[in-house]
Amino acid sequence: MECISVFDMLKIGVGPSSSHTLGPWRAAERWLEELNTAEVLSDVNAVQVHLFGSLSLTGKGHATDIAVVLGLSGEDPVTIDCDNIDKIIEGIKNKGMLPLNGENSIDFDFTNDIVFDRKFLPFHANGLRFDATLNNGAIISETFYSIGGGFVVKEERENAQENKQLFKQFPFPIKTGDELLKFCREKGKTVSEIVWENELALRSESEITEGLKSTWTAMLECMYTGCHTQGKLPGGLNVKRRAFEMHQKLKGATPYSNPQEWLESIRDTEVKFRQILKWVSCFALAVNEVNASLGRVVTAPTNGSAGVIPAVLMYYLVIENHDGDFDDIKRFLLTASEIGSIFKKGATISAAMGGCQAEIGVSSAMAAAGLTELMGGTPEQVLMAAEIAMEHHLGLTCDPIGGLVQVPCIERNSMGAIKAINASELALDTDPTEAKVPLDKVVNTMWETAKDMSSKYKETSEGGLAVGVFLSDC
Repeated sequence: MECISVFDMLKIGVGPSSSHTLGPWRAAERWLEELNTAEVLSDVNAVQVHLFGSLSLTGKGHATDIAVVLGLSGEDPVTIDCDNIDKIIEGIKNKGMLPLNGENSIDFDFTNDIVFDRKFLPFHANGLRFDATLNNGAIISETFYSIGGGFVVKEERENAQENKQLFKQFPFPIKTGDELLKFCREKGKTVSEIVWENELALRSESEITEGLKSTWTAMLECMYTGCHTQGKLPGGLNVKRRAFEMHQKLKGATPYSNPQEWLESIRDTEVKFRQILKWVSCFALAVNEVNASLGRVVTAPTNGSAGVIPAVLMYYLVIENHDGDFDDIKRFLLTASEIGSIFKKGATISAAMGGCQAEIGVSSAMAAAGLTELMGGTPEQVLMAAEIAMEHHLGLTCDPIGGLVQVPCIERNSMGAIKAINASELALDTDPTEAKVPLDKVVNTMWETAKDMSSKYKETSEGGLAVGVFLSDC
């Protein structure tokens, strides 16, 4: 059983995809660490990267090639200046040189040294292999798998034993919804309180608090950036950014100069029902427009679904509770992350394995749970809200046009956010003892649906809208 922290489920990174961008980026970093540990990094004179399966089929649209090169160059997705990404990549292409780990420059050709192989490896749809040629002619190879949400493993999970030991340290080891409810009832605690106690087994109170503040700050800044950026998204579809114009029509006259002041200014506006729908959609669109343009987002639980949770949390802060503070934000994120980890343990959060139900569906369930806790729901109602949200995303396919995380991905975030709010309201108005479908049943059903789903609907751009709409139509 895995030890999954809130900071595993909610990672700060760069778009457009957690499985196709952030994961390969992290895999490149891990490979460099291994080469360094083996004391051969300085002996490398050539590198080749092989992208398999879904990473190959939609890798160009997801910037997988760019991500692995940035990782190999020693850049980090949390700290890199996203405005410099194009400049860094163009420099490597023009010079034909890769600064391996930022220190050992080697010859590198984007066309020949990144190989897109449509073959699917048995272990997971998102496989990639790094080959390094040393000065003595020896070749060192390593294969990684990006399994969704920025998680990277080797086959058979080489770190399973480590995770098992960490998991034993949790005072409340949780794999299923039933186990979570059991601990809540036995200890008389809310979901967020149970998760907080588990996090304390890994980090100090101050580390958790600062980490969650950084997570929320990244979410808020992402929404702010998206709402204040005009133009079209990169990639060739000529998708116009919509959050900017929506925001211009919605915002009041209160002045602001930074994301926090912006949040307060929105709280001061008079919001009616139709405007609520527009605000929530605006927040979600803003995040995923930033994500689609290689901007910084928080995987929640993936980059493709990064807009749902911040949009619903903003809904709470600007609509439901103007006095909402960081304690509310903390409780929301802790609760949401636990629901996400239950789906990851019992099913998947990878669209390449489960379709978009594994991304938007899971993020909607996470957001519904977090909102329900803040609205005073019981642990039973929190899980009911998560179940309702996922129930109405079952079977959702991943069919990005042109392999880009734009159409229909960006709009799906706004729909997932609205469904999360609706699911929360339904759960809050329902006696949990009357629930017909427990959360664990819908997790299992989602996984069975994923296994039955045709592979062409799993982030390959070989089915659905990806082939139903021609690029020339865009």
